[in-house]
Amino acid sequence: MLTINIGPLALSTAHVLLMLSLLLAIFTGWYVGRRNAVNPEKQLFRLLLVALLVARLAFVTVYLEHYRDQPWQALDIRDGGFIAWPGLLAALLLGAWQAWRTHAVRKPLACALAVGVLSWGLGSLTLYGLEQGTRLPPLSFRDSNGATVALQDYVGKPLVVNLWATWCPPCRREMPVLADAQRNNPELTILFVNQGEGQGEVSRYLEAEALGLDNVLLDTGGRLGQRVGSMALPTTLFYDAEGRQVGSHLGELSRASLARALEVLKKDQ
Repeated sequence: MLTINIGPLALSTAHVLLMLSLLLAIFTGWYVGRRNAVNPEKQLFRLLLVALLVARLAFVTVYLEHYRDQPWQALDIRDGGFIAWPGLLAALLLGAWQAWRTHAVRKPLACALAVGVLSWGLGSLTLYGLEQGTRLPPLSFRDSNGATVALQDYVGKPLVVNLWATWCPPCRREMPVLADAQRNNPELTILFVNQGEGQGEVSRYLEAEALGLDNVLLDTGGRLGQRVGSMALPTTLFYDAEGRQVGSHLGELSRASLARALEVLKKDQ
């Protein structure tokens, strides 16, 4: 499951895990420090912000070439561009320094960090393991010419599957990024699986934008999104040559975040 629905909201499972880990850490810090009326809640929020900032800076530094033409995009964290381990290391070092400076907060902060990091780490490993065990769904759709195409027909080379719709602004913004990747990476296939729209509507949009996309499929019933457990658009899935899912991305892809995902995909070949 890639998303968790809360009313009309579709939240990424990874984001829900992060929030739950933070809540567990806050509860642990309060519980351990309650006798001395010490609550490290402020410190925990500060450490989370530092971790996110450092993780983002690390990502932008590694993929700096993709931000040179539009440097302001480095501030747009909607692309999910983070490298976790530098942020985690920075938070742990800062937390250790805070605990050393303030004796009263030392034990509750240390316990809270331990619980938060362990719950996030174990949860992330579990999600990763579940994702690695997911296979390309045995579904068939119509292409832009009306012919029936099975997803299994694409097994044999790396595959990127993008779930999108014409009414979705982030889908439209990432289309040129994916179109360029399609042209620049002939060794892999990118499928554009439209969710819930008809052939006429999709054809008019593609003609108006002149994107020149190949491999556009029509999933008028939104079956693929339901099958992979994602109610959010855009969603992009990455499969190796054997049809095994090796990654996923919820939300808009930037050139940098797509470059990182493709690096991971190519390493698994």
